Amino acid sequence: MEHTLFCLLLLLSTHIYSGHSDDDDGQAKAVLTKQPKSSQIFSGESVTLRCNIQRGEVTDWKYTWRKDGVDFLSRKHKYEISEVKISDSADYRCLGTHVDQKKHSKWSDIVRLTVTALPETTLTVYPNPVYTGETVTLTCSVGSGWSYTWYKDNTKKVVTLSGRHTTTGTTFTIRRAADSDQGFYWCQGEIQSRSISSIISDPVTITVKALPKATLNITPNPAYTGETVTLTCSVGSDSGWSYTWYKDNTKKVVTLSGRHSTTGTTFTISSAAESDQGLYWCQGEIQSRSISSIISDPVTITVKERPAAVLTLQPNWPQIFSGETVTLRCDIQGGEEIEYAFYNSGKLVSTKTEPEYRIHPTKNGLYTCEGLQKRNGLKHSQTSNALQLTVLDQPQAVLSVSPQWLDPGDSVTLSCWVKESSTGWRFFWYRTVPYTARLLSLSDRSYSVEPLSGNGTSEDSYTLIPTGPSHTGGYVCRAGRGDPVYDTLYSKPQFLWSGEPQPSVSLKMRPNRNQHFTQKSLSLSCEEKGNTIGWKLKRYREKAVDSECGSNWGSIAGSKCTIMFTFSWDSGVYWCESGSGEYSNAVNITVAAGPLILESPAYPITEGDSVTLRCTNRYQETNPIPKVDFYKDGVLIRNKTTGEMTIPVVSKSDEGSYKCTFNEKESPKSVVRVRGVTPGPSTSVLVGVVVGLVVAGVLLAILLVLLCQYKNAKDSCCNRTFSLPQPQSTNQQDQESTQGRAPDPGYTLLQHGIYDTITPSDNNDNDAGAATAGPSDVMYAQIQLKELDKKNKKMPADPKENPVYSEVKTGKATA
Repeated sequence: MEHTLFCLLLLLSTHIYSGHSDDDDGQAKAVLTKQPKSSQIFSGESVTLRCNIQRGEVTDWKYTWRKDGVDFLSRKHKYEISEVKISDSADYRCLGTHVDQKKHSKWSDIVRLTVTALPETTLTVYPNPVYTGETVTLTCSVGSGWSYTWYKDNTKKVVTLSGRHTTTGTTFTIRRAADSDQGFYWCQGEIQSRSISSIISDPVTITVKALPKATLNITPNPAYTGETVTLTCSVGSDSGWSYTWYKDNTKKVVTLSGRHSTTGTTFTISSAAESDQGLYWCQGEIQSRSISSIISDPVTITVKERPAAVLTLQPNWPQIFSGETVTLRCDIQGGEEIEYAFYNSGKLVSTKTEPEYRIHPTKNGLYTCEGLQKRNGLKHSQTSNALQLTVLDQPQAVLSVSPQWLDPGDSVTLSCWVKESSTGWRFFWYRTVPYTARLLSLSDRSYSVEPLSGNGTSEDSYTLIPTGPSHTGGYVCRAGRGDPVYDTLYSKPQFLWSGEPQPSVSLKMRPNRNQHFTQKSLSLSCEEKGNTIGWKLKRYREKAVDSECGSNWGSIAGSKCTIMFTFSWDSGVYWCESGSGEYSNAVNITVAAGPLILESPAYPITEGDSVTLRCTNRYQETNPIPKVDFYKDGVLIRNKTTGEMTIPVVSKSDEGSYKCTFNEKESPKSVVRVRGVTPGPSTSVLVGVVVGLVVAGVLLAILLVLLCQYKNAKDSCCNRTFSLPQPQSTNQQDQESTQGRAPDPGYTLLQHGIYDTITPSDNNDNDAGAATAGPSDVMYAQIQLKELDKKNKKMPADPKENPVYSEVKTGKATA
């Protein structure tokens, strides 16, 4: 074991000896060092590089320096740079050459010299601006290992430290800032061991301000109950403030609730109530800096009830029609300057400076209104009552004509109404004329219209008096109301018909009767005197006018229209109409699907003529029906008679609606019209004579009264009867005309004579005598009728066209 250890020591010593022998051979090592040793050298610093040769004296060597591969010689073993520049940054090596022995050392290891620019200094201040009494911290930053110097107002004036001004490391602190602390501040870093300083910082201005005062604004104020009130607190333009709210006094913080909330700078009162009235303050705080603003001035909030708004409709019509002009009026109490907002189903439709809003609604709507404050647009009043407008389509006027069948000389009344509404209308009356493009016309262009009255009437009726043939034809009306005038649609045409033959044309029908069975043939013709051209046959059924014959009903051949196969829907009124608007007589035709019809003349019957009504069975048209009942105006007048009823002498009282029944079947009703006898010249004279007789009778009565005063024994002579005998030739006719038929209400039997009874009552003494008077006390006077002289007496050519009217005013008789 000892032998082994000896061998190892011998080997190690041999190796060490061998190394030293190499250095001795001239391969000494150059060692390069740098001062300062810091890896970061700043420009302007002094740097020294030293080259030392191992086991050599400094004076025995000269040195070769290499900078980034470029060599230069120097007798000095050190290389000094008094103010290093960034361009001096490089890799450095050195090599020693012995002066006497002419041998070289080995190159030193590379030493890296890195030169950087002097660092900039960053100065920050917090807070800034600063309020009096606050603590301000200035922070200077260059890097680690630096110390700092602080300057104020200029870079030569170092800050003086005191109890309020202290430095620690990178910070400079100002406590209880005052106005004197305002100004410019700089800082600069230093490494004292190397005598270098950083570039001085940019200046920072510190502003010291007085504590701000909070400002409180309230909107709206005064406020209305239920309104949202917003309180806004502000402390200058600085951010970072939070706010505390006070009510009634500065020690009572507002309690938050469901109606009271805060967000940022605002405090919100939702649905304000009277309990929210009072004084309010606010104060700003910066909690991170432990400062508070000066508390705001107090503001008083006033909460009051909103004024009511009342919405009305003018005119206040119960129905409104599409496009009609109406006015919504919003009335609000109070004299404040407001605007009026109108809403439809909650959506704003208009804002007005006046309380009225004119609309032309085309559909239903639910309208409300409210007042808005002009200065800020906020709500002023309560929301008004809701007004439901139900808008109807443009209405069509409805016209009726009474009577529809013309009786010459009588008055005819046109009545117009609006079915949907009866309020506010003015009525306009028109007569139909053939369609002309330049005239007002019905929508279907079936007729044009010409006005009967220019400005219309406020009454809903219009009377044609006297009527004559010229009044036959169609009539329409319409109504208008409002400003501007809103018109209804024209009514459907209604017609005034006459059964009388007209001078220009007549409607003839075959067979000539009012009623016809279905599935039969019927022909009608317009027979004009000397000409049958230009006339069209029309009919009115189911409340409307059909187009003329030959268009979609009947077949036309010349002036004749034929319905080959009748149906119940062929029932209606038929007439002829010219291109200039003239009308023929009209015929009311009933086409019956049942087993019975009542045959009666299709045209009016003249008084004094005879007429036969016949009840006909569809299946036995040629044979009379036994046991038929006849009715007039719903009253039975002939019972279980033959199928015919004859009126031998027709009078005006025979006019009416007739029907017949058989075996519980009945015919349709048939209207019989009676025309009066046209008075001739002799009749006019007779009327004058009768009037004269009445006057004479009155005079004779006066004479009798005077005679009675001279009679002492007889006191009852004052009751007198005067009789005018009648010709006897008509008695038989009258009796025949009344036999065989029951009296009808309204029938008046003819009296044979003219009677006048005079009963004076001015002498009470005569009353007793009158009670005992007998037939011998009656005095008779016979008056003979004579024809007046017709010389120079001019009569009208056609009495129907120039009727004479007498106005009769009715009144209640008094006892």
